[in-house]
Amino acid sequence: MADIIKGEGLDRTDIDTPLREISFASAAARQLSRDIPVVRVLPDVNVIKVGGQSIMDRGRSAVHPLVEEIARVKADHKLLTCVGGGTRARHAYSVALDLQMPTSILAKVGLNVPVQNARMLQLLLAPHGGILIDHEAFGQLPLYYAMGCLPILPGMPPYGYWEKPARTGRIPTNRTDSGTYLTAEVMGARSCIFVKDEEGLFTANPKVDKHAKHIPRIHAQELLDAGLPDLVVEPVVLENLLRAETVKQVQIINGLIPGNLTRALNGEEIGTIIYAD
Repeated sequence: MADIIKGEGLDRTDIDTPLREISFASAAARQLSRDIPVVRVLPDVNVIKVGGQSIMDRGRSAVHPLVEEIARVKADHKLLTCVGGGTRARHAYSVALDLQMPTSILAKVGLNVPVQNARMLQLLLAPHGGILIDHEAFGQLPLYYAMGCLPILPGMPPYGYWEKPARTGRIPTNRTDSGTYLTAEVMGARSCIFVKDEEGLFTANPKVDKHAKHIPRIHAQELLDAGLPDLVVEPVVLENLLRAETVKQVQIINGLIPGNLTRALNGEEIGTIIYAD
């Protein structure tokens, strides 16, 4: 335990810790924080992201089979399901851009549609313990799992007005892919799986380019350096992977194929794995 150091005269009372005489902006402080290992808070939880446009917007034909699969795997795997916004979120961004709103307002507006999708998914999973939570409920997650619940979380990170300006344009850099990955990282989760409508990453958008080639496994830095015209996940996820402390890879799978989520949770390298180890 740190010792209390009494100042002389009107000097302040201080605490004898390694950071006492180090500025947080100094290289010494950054090195000190790197030398301290990070506790994995919930290392047995699998964070999955159900795509808004790729899954939720397709309606019953795509969502109901995935709901049934989530209900089946619940017995063997702890899940935290994050949900995307999809087409309605894109429309909201378009309106806000047309009204000349700043990035922070777009981030605030962009949160609402993932909440709607998360609510619908939660209601479908209600018979199996589905509950809707927000970011403030992280501390209750162990209790929810002990009770047999399936927590559902809107994927948008709660930056809101404090969303950083984008490098180009005004669309928020941190959207639902980013929020999902950061959720997994802060938990020290077992896995982070993106449930999309494609077989993973391709050299181009396979929906419009029939010559696009599938990439089964790639390093995050290599992918950033490739400068592909389109990515299946938000680029900021790759940047965060390179700085990660606990979750060193993400997996992208096709959730329209029954059983794919189960296979990924069981450790099969299907779809695409992007890693940074």
